[in-house]
Amino acid sequence: MKLAEESYLTDDFLRQLVNVGEVDILVGLPTHNNAQTIGSIVQTIQSGILRGFPRERAVIINADGGSRDGTRELVTGVSIDDVRPASNLHALRTLHSISTEYPNSPSSGAALRTILAAAELLRAKACAVLSPNSANIEREWISKLLSPIYRDGFDLVTPTYRRHKFEGLLITNLVYPMTRALYGLRIREAYSPEFGFSGRLGSQFLGQHAWNDGTEGAGVELRFTLAAITGRNLICQSFLGEKMHVERHAADLVPALRETVGALFSALEPDFPVWSAVTHSQSLPTTGADHEVILEPLRVNRKRLREMFSSGVAELESVFQSILSLSTLAELKRIAALGEEEFHYPPELWVRTVYEFAASYRKSVISRDHIIQALAPLFRGRAFTFLVENRNASEDEVENNIEGLCLEFERLKPYLLQLWESRE
Repeated sequence: MKLAEESYLTDDFLRQLVNVGEVDILVGLPTHNNAQTIGSIVQTIQSGILRGFPRERAVIINADGGSRDGTRELVTGVSIDDVRPASNLHALRTLHSISTEYPNSPSSGAALRTILAAAELLRAKACAVLSPNSANIEREWISKLLSPIYRDGFDLVTPTYRRHKFEGLLITNLVYPMTRALYGLRIREAYSPEFGFSGRLGSQFLGQHAWNDGTEGAGVELRFTLAAITGRNLICQSFLGEKMHVERHAADLVPALRETVGALFSALEPDFPVWSAVTHSQSLPTTGADHEVILEPLRVNRKRLREMFSSGVAELESVFQSILSLSTLAELKRIAALGEEEFHYPPELWVRTVYEFAASYRKSVISRDHIIQALAPLFRGRAFTFLVENRNASEDEVENNIEGLCLEFERLKPYLLQLWESRE
């Protein structure tokens, strides 16, 4: 390990790692003020390790972002003896659980860096990261994320979930179809807080990622997936079931765009030799379903989405003139004037919009963060159309619509290459 990585870890944490010694299995748990749920989550992880890997040397690594509610003490205070009787399972080795507080403010990038550095020091063979914000972590998730790594030689396991058809619209309408079209792999959840990885891939990313470039916390999970693709690592998917969050509330769209689209756009220039040579997409080995859709009714304020699209097009017209082609902007202005019944943001126009944004981001025609922010009202317009199109759709119809959008991203990829190579 680089000296810089060792110095990043506290002396106390290094002493704890030395006491653990080498391990086969490592589960990383990034936290920040998760006291309400963390105890049961650690018990679930312990139970999953006992069931799936009773003979292996294992450790739970808690990377904490400065909790003030006793989260760290709860992580280390959960006794394995409380889990054994309930699960009727017995470990043949000690199952360690250690915690550290990383410097600076809470950051998914800093947490992952801490977990990767620990995994490298411990020479962990198979690792997984789980989010304490997933309210329904089950012990089977441990084997589903780790077994393909430990027993089958894969380097990255990304999850698939059972989602409501209107959940994760940023993934289904942009991140999944664009990463698929550009990088050539049909990874449903390229950006997820739960994933499994080999010690080899962890060390590779730890050494190659620019941790001090000011963006270490922005979409690091997506950057990790893209690094696995460009490094030609073996990748598979594993179905975890329904994903429930601790708190159900509408996430702020702009931070979500920064973490997903911002991370994706910033990777395109260094990854250009890889994605520019990809001409088609292929499926991945998948354990279980590659997706499942929940169709139950869900109230969504579609009217508000369309209004925010139309007002955004009007208010940001001067910004869009720097980012978009004349024809694309003219078409956006046309549909912005339509009423709710006539409004439609078609797949081809959406793909052209995204690709023009990506090329403008690369050329920094204005502040890159302003480019990401300017995409927000346009995404809301696309989300409105997706909601309307799939209001009464079956699971197959929803999937067909997503597949159609993916194929449009693939079909128009030459347009992005043309924009990329132009000097204007």
